Amino acid sequence: MKDVFKHYHIGHFINQPTNPTEFEVLRFDKMVEPNVDDFHKHSFYEILWTEKGKSRQIIDYNEYEVKPNSLFFISPNQVHRFEEWKPLSGGTILFTEDFYLLNRTNKDALFELSFLDNLYANPCIEFTKKAFAEILNLIHQIEAEQNRKDKNPTIIQAYLHILLAQVQRHIDKQRETAVSKKYLIQFKQFKTVLEQHFAENKTAKFYADKLHITQHHLNLICKETTNNTATETLRARSILEAKRLLTFTSKTISEIAFELNFTDSSYFAKTFKAFTKQTPQDFKTKMSEKYRTR
Repeated sequence: MKDVFKHYHIGHFINQPTNPTEFEVLRFDKMVEPNVDDFHKHSFYEILWTEKGKSRQIIDYNEYEVKPNSLFFISPNQVHRFEEWKPLSGGTILFTEDFYLLNRTNKDALFELSFLDNLYANPCIEFTKKAFAEILNLIHQIEAEQNRKDKNPTIIQAYLHILLAQVQRHIDKQRETAVSKKYLIQFKQFKTVLEQHFAENKTAKFYADKLHITQHHLNLICKETTNNTATETLRARSILEAKRLLTFTSKTISEIAFELNFTDSSYFAKTFKAFTKQTPQDFKTKMSEKYRTR
């Protein structure tokens, strides 16, 4: 299935598209406007830190307010638009999965972080001034190392690990019951396979078999992680793609239903309305006016 959005790597965000860099840290007041489409996808993770000012981020039709003393996380393959960044005091940290996992034997380390690669988590995490001061101290150490002539990627990576571990500890304190790391890893493995096959409209059993677990266990993982069943998670992914195609392409509703392997356009329309409370045509009209004419 051809993606309708451009994918950008870190080099594009420093206006060096041929630069294969896997890590960068930039302050908003020194940042040059990147030459990227309004709506786009990243091949990397991004952490926005905000010390002062307010702005908005849009990720897959969800609008979020960016506030002071907060971090905002954007994961690969999310459709993203940054409304305003110039009025903000703070900056952005960009890193690839390979950079984070550099020299690490545990390749599931990123999956253990509940706030990354998670459609169901709020990507904006707010801190008290005291807690945010600790976060800023780590960011300043990352900046200082990145700006050295003899900078060491291993040292930068170590600071990044500590930063993300601090964020996870903050999140775990807010939750009444923590999701087990085993379930979190399995859910994100499920999501990885889902990204490869969602357009085929496969059943939950198909994914359970791919993961070598029972369908019952897959349901348990999804319920524990997102409070949705595996089937609801599958359908939500199909509807998200339908929303993207309705908004950003000129494809007809029948063409989209066929592309996402629904049995027919009427069943697609019924399913879409059950999820969104709107018909596909009403959604297409509303979102095209909102996002494609600006």
